[in-house]
Amino acid sequence: MNKQPNIILVGAGPGDPDLLTIKGQKALQQADVILYDALVNEIILDLAPTAKKIFVGKRRGIKAYSQDEINRLMVQEAIENGNVVRLKGGDSFVFGRGYEELEFAHLFGIPVQVVPGISSSISVPALAGIPVTHRGSSNGFYVLTAVLSDGSLNPEIKQATQTNATIVILMGLNKLAEIAAVFSEAGKKTEATAVISNGSLSNQRTVFGNIGNIVSRTKSERIPAPAVIVIGEVVKQAGLLKSFNSHQFVFQN
Repeated sequence: MNKQPNIILVGAGPGDPDLLTIKGQKALQQADVILYDALVNEIILDLAPTAKKIFVGKRRGIKAYSQDEINRLMVQEAIENGNVVRLKGGDSFVFGRGYEELEFAHLFGIPVQVVPGISSSISVPALAGIPVTHRGSSNGFYVLTAVLSDGSLNPEIKQATQTNATIVILMGLNKLAEIAAVFSEAGKKTEATAVISNGSLSNQRTVFGNIGNIVSRTKSERIPAPAVIVIGEVVKQAGLLKSFNSHQFVFQN
């Protein structure tokens, strides 16, 4: 007897498996099939030892599947095997194309549930000691993707130079020089800037500077992707968390 098809969009969080939500863990434990992306920490997959696991992400610039192929595969697996978890880094609805997958499943009458994940846009700055809002420094924040679907720089980055709010840019390491040029042209060459690589993981690294020097500093430190870029006065708050040595605190199992 075939199981009823069902799809759960699960956000896996920024990378540290301990930052997966309890509801996300329960969804994985009930999964028959898991379709997962490159930014998902594969340790999380151990929560579903009997589930069929299919990698559908992008590594070294090469996509395992196109988005259309992922949509079709997700629906096919749900029809054939029952409970499918579509597992994505961060949150499925923050530049994760989760709603596109929900729409596609709806065409086939397959029910979809959403389990939100902790977005890297706020968690990674926090883990580097940077609050995206802080009274007296920033009353709000923008979250932007660096690139459009055609690979060009997001034009909304230029608009964001006109605000005093915090700017958080995802998927922007390869566009860092272009981003810095846009802010420099807007007269913000001295704006505090941080680039945080591998946020939440044991190899997390952060480079601090300003718009004028962040490109050279990031290159000299050989900072790898994935990285989150934070621009704004709040970057100057980062030192306090480090002084507490909070990274040494570990929850006991």
